[in-house]
Formats: sequence, structure tokens, C-alpha cells
Amino acid sequence: MAGRTGKSIGSKSLGIAAEDIFACWHIYQKIRAKQMLTAERKISVTLKDIQAAQQRIRNKAIRTPLLRFYYEDSPGELYLKAENLQPIGSFKLRGAANAMAIADKSLLSKGVYTASAGNMAQGVAWNARIMNIPCTVIVPDHAPQIKLDAITRLGANFIKIPFSDWWQVIVTRQFDGMKGLFIHPVADPAVIAGNGTIGLEIFEDIPDVDSVIVPYGGGGLIAGIATALKALKPQVKIFASEVETAAPLAPSLSAGKPVNVEYTPSFVDGMGSSSVLSEMWPLVSSLVDGSIVLSLQQIANAIRLLIGRNRMIAEGAGGSSLAAALTGSAGSGKTVCVISGGNIDTEKLIKILSGTI
Repeated sequence: MAGRTGKSIGSKSLGIAAEDIFACWHIYQKIRAKQMLTAERKISVTLKDIQAAQQRIRNKAIRTPLLRFYYEDSPGELYLKAENLQPIGSFKLRGAANAMAIADKSLLSKGVYTASAGNMAQGVAWNARIMNIPCTVIVPDHAPQIKLDAITRLGANFIKIPFSDWWQVIVTRQFDGMKGLFIHPVADPAVIAGNGTIGLEIFEDIPDVDSVIVPYGGGGLIAGIATALKALKPQVKIFASEVETAAPLAPSLSAGKPVNVEYTPSFVDGMGSSSVLSEMWPLVSSLVDGSIVLSLQQIANAIRLLIGRNRMIAEGAGGSSLAAALTGSAGSGKTVCVISGGNIDTEKLIKILSGTI
């Protein structure tokens, strides 16, 4: 084959073997093919999937309360779905429990790993400890210490890498040298179905709910909740809450396709990114009625209100849903704010309460 002599492509003069070039090209083609497959992956979750998940995880995740939020300047009746009261302080326990419960046991023999800023990490670690299997978490370099401490406390290990590299783990579902089953924190139908059990509980408690606001990170939470609620009450409105320092969904919905935005780390570490996951876009864009983008100050104000009015501690992502509701953008009817988590560093909370953040 003439192309493999090296002379026909001039590689010899560069000191590079033609075989090496062909090997690199082959690797590139494999990577490109995988990227295309990921982009075209179809994610489908049904109400039956979510109802099955509810039965599957009923003894693993608690049924969190739905509390009224009283505020004199409230645009309507506001309610708080307190997922910050889960044993790990976050809704992530639900999706992780469902995904690991239905996973092939032979795939779990070498343990599990995930990519998470801290909450999914705890969800996977919690369930791995119950199942007595090893767990490793790939965390971004801005992950808060309170979440890193929790990972260690639950018996898991973590590897800290730059945010951009961490995001690629989520996109490619791989981390070199890692053994075990990868539990995707967002784009896994079983995880989404587990998250969707929150929607079932909301409907059971307030069947005449008008709108629900869900913090938007990768889309797994809002997709699950929206799938459940839209099936049970098609006219319900589902809104995302985003922080202005990392809000890709709002401009993507406006453009009708995923767009990239600048990502700036902040105390709102549990949500936000520079882009919408391509595999999540079809599902999210078909279910979400809009996205409400908040400033850091609006979210900090909401966290203070949650503590002052309901004695409820929320992290940045968790506080964003109430902040969004208080803008009035979700309407004036019965609105449920999903308080997705309460794992916030003490130092950050002190700054928020003192008004210095």
C-alpha cells in the first residue's frame, strides 16, 4: 500500500513514521465517531418509568415535605419542595438509588464512579456504601469543601481536576484509568426517572399546581420532574432557574438550539455550565416553558429569606428556585420551588447572612 511507505506523504522528512500517523488518524476517527454517537443519543423517560422508580427507591429516599412559604411581597402562593432534607442534603439520592438498583450486578463488581461537584457524588457514595462496593468521584476544582468532606465521610474517594476537564468527563462518560461502572449525573434515563419521583410527590400534594421552578444544572432534575407533571397535568408550567454566571439554557431556548456561554465559578456551585448537554437538549427543550436567570445577589437574598422565614438552609442552586419565583416570572398562581439541596460551605453561608456576598 503506497500510502504506508511514508514517502508519499512526506512523513519521513519529519521524523514521523507513517504507521504512527495512520494510528493517530484511526484514534481520531474513533473519538469523532463516539462524539457523534453521544450527540445523537436519544433519551426517553416515561411516566411509567418514574412510577416504577418511586416503588424501587421508596425505602432509600425520603418523601420530602412540601411547605408553604409566606412572604408579604409574594406574587402568588409559594411552596417549597424541601429536597435539602434528604439524608445527603440533596435530591441526588433519588436518581443515584434508582440507577444503581437496576444496574447489571456484574457491572457493579468493580465499583462505581461519577463526575459531580458534590451532590451526585454523595448520592452515588451513599448507595455504594449500602451495596458495599467502592466508589470514586471526579470533582471540579471549585467543588466546596463541605461536599468533599461528605464524599470522604461516606467512604468514597475523589479526584479533583480543572472544570473544563471535568465537564469533558460528563460529555464523554470516561476518565482514563478508572475502573467500574460510570453513573452519569444527568443524562441517564434511570437517574432522570429517579429525579422524576419529586414530580409525582408534588402532584400528590398539590394536584392544582400552576407552575414549578427547578434549578437547572445539567437538565436531569428538570427533565424528570417535568416528564412526571406534564403527563399528569399537561397545562402545568415548568420553569428553570439559572444563575447569570453560568446560564446556557435561557439563550439556547431563545435560539432554538444549544449555545455556549461564558462560565464563571461562584458560590452557586451546584448548577450551571458553559453549555447545554447535546443529548439532553431534545428532552429539555420539549418540556421546559422558560428559564429565569438570576443574579448572585437575588439568590443570596433568597437564601437569607429561606433561613429567616422557614428556618431552611439552602445552597446556591437550592435558593435559586425561590429567587426565580419572587421575580413573578412564573406567574401568580400556586408555584412550587424545588429546593434542590442544602450543602453550602459555612464560610459562604456566613457571608450571605452578613450581606457581604
